[in-house]
Formats: sequence, C-alpha cells, structure tokens
Amino acid sequence: MEDIIRFLEQLRRHNNREWFEANKLWYRDVKARFDGLVARLIDAIAAFDPSVAGLAVKDCTYRIYRDTRFSPNKEPYKTHFGAYFCPRGKKSGYAGYYFHVEPQGDGLIGGHLLSAGLYMPEPNVLKSVRDEILDNGERFAAAVRGASGFSLNAENRLKRAPAGFPSDSPYVEYLKLRTSIWKSSSTTVLCCRRIWSKALPASSARRCLSSLC
Repeated sequence: MEDIIRFLEQLRRHNNREWFEANKLWYRDVKARFDGLVARLIDAIAAFDPSVAGLAVKDCTYRIYRDTRFSPNKEPYKTHFGAYFCPRGKKSGYAGYYFHVEPQGDGLIGGHLLSAGLYMPEPNVLKSVRDEILDNGERFAAAVRGASGFSLNAENRLKRAPAGFPSDSPYVEYLKLRTSIWKSSSTTVLCCRRIWSKALPASSARRCLSSLC
C-alpha cells in the first residue's frame, strides 16, 4: 500500500508524459497491486452483499488517463486510484461501495475515502429514491443514524423541496439531497485490508445501501 502512495505522490509532482513513460514499469507494478486488492475486496464484499459477486476487476476500476478535452487542467494523469463495487459494474447506475486512494493534499478528494451509496444518479433514479424515502422515511433515517463511523454527504443539496414533493415532510432534508453517499475519510496511510474489514462488514453502511436498492 505504501508503494502505491509513493507512486501517486511522485506522479502528482511530475504529472507529465515524459515522467510517466520513464516510470511505466513502476506504474504497472502498483496497478497490479491495486487490482489484486480490488479482486480480494470483491470477494470480501460479496460475503455480506451477494449482489457484487462475480464482478471482474475491470468492472470496478478506472483508467489513470484523464480526459482533458474540455478541462482547463491539462495534466494527463489522475493522481488517485479508485474502485466502485456495485451490481453489474461501475457503469450500471446502481448504488454501491467506493474505495479511493490518494495522497493527502490537493487533488480530487485530497485523501483516502470509503463511501457507500448512490452518487449523482440519473433523474429517473433520483426520483425513485425520493419516492422511497417519502414512503419509508423512518427506515432511511434509521439507516443514517446507524451508520457508525460514516457521515451522510449533504453537499449539493437543494435549497427547497424538489418539485412534486411535500415541503412539510418530516424527511424533507433527505428529499433535498441530490446524492445519497455515506463517507468515511482517512487522513493517514492505512492498510486497505484493515480499513475494509473494520469499516464495512462491521458497520451498518451496508444497511444504508440496502435502503437505496
């Protein structure tokens, strides 16, 4: 794990094609290590959430190359590794579990992250989630309260109740959410196995996820 962090730290300092090509073997080595971890995590998560059983590593991981066509930031490489575990793979639109490894400091997130839930869903999916919250709000609220070690991400919420939903609902603050994500950040370099074995299987984050699926 430490070697992965060291590589990403160096890539952040030297985010150009010349450095990357000169260190391509190092990249392949740390990518293979990360992929091996992802394979083990698929099996570990499937032990308590069978919906992710049978996923391949490529179904969960992302390319390191950035799409810079419409971005003012022309750095060619991402300076993090991430994996998203959900039914049918990362492009399915289903709620799932996300693991993010990134050196501390400036960056996409600026550190390591564990999260579970649904990120920026399509409008029809978001409406379905809101309908479920409206009908089963206490179940959702109980899942939020029970997610020990995780916090509900309230960024990018609406200022008012969404159109078609009652503003006087006792769960209106949940209805305002555009993203339903429970997250737990780490500011130190931790062993991935320790993070996942301690945080996800023993926590009620998976119950939070089940309230969305």
